[in-house]
Amino acid sequence: MASSDVQAVFITADSQALDADGISTAATLSGSGNLTINGALASGGSCTFNAGRVVTILSAGDDSGDTFTVTGTDVNGDAQTEAITGANAGTATGAKYFKTVTQIAASGASAGNVSAGINASAGDAIFAGRMRLKGVFTVHSGTAGTVSFTTSSPAGSSVLKLGTVASATSSRDVTIPADGIVCSSGGYVQYTAGTFSNMTVFHA
Repeated sequence: MASSDVQAVFITADSQALDADGISTAATLSGSGNLTINGALASGGSCTFNAGRVVTILSAGDDSGDTFTVTGTDVNGDAQTEAITGANAGTATGAKYFKTVTQIAASGASAGNVSAGINASAGDAIFAGRMRLKGVFTVHSGTAGTVSFTTSSPAGSSVLKLGTVASATSSRDVTIPADGIVCSSGGYVQYTAGTFSNMTVFHA
């Protein structure tokens, strides 16, 4: 009997809601320097999330001339940085998914209070190399949503989208026919936090 090359990856969904100052609480910067990582999601001067999360910078004044450089790691555990341009009395949102945040450096003084946090989008890795998505078994939560399976990163191109339902007692089993869906640059998952409980992803 031939052995199967299919592997299973178990993913527990991140249920942490968006938190606008979960990384760094509001403070005014008198010049360039680092935001203090002291929010509710921080511990010991850094943040470690249950899944990859998108960083947001909330400005009370016009910080559109400032750049906030986020340093940490991605969902694969590799070093990652992202430069986020500040907003004019609003929220500037990054594009990358951070599993950890160890520093946020501002390029100049802020026009008022600045805080840093995360939005509701979450992402995780299935497999970092070329893979074929073969199937998904999902246990739902009490909130409906859409799970996107992507390649390159959680923010990458979507290869498959599956809906979840608002029923914590239900599940869904999806088998992809033939050789599955090819993810040439790795397989990842992106979703809104809390829109499923857990899933088992089968890939080869």
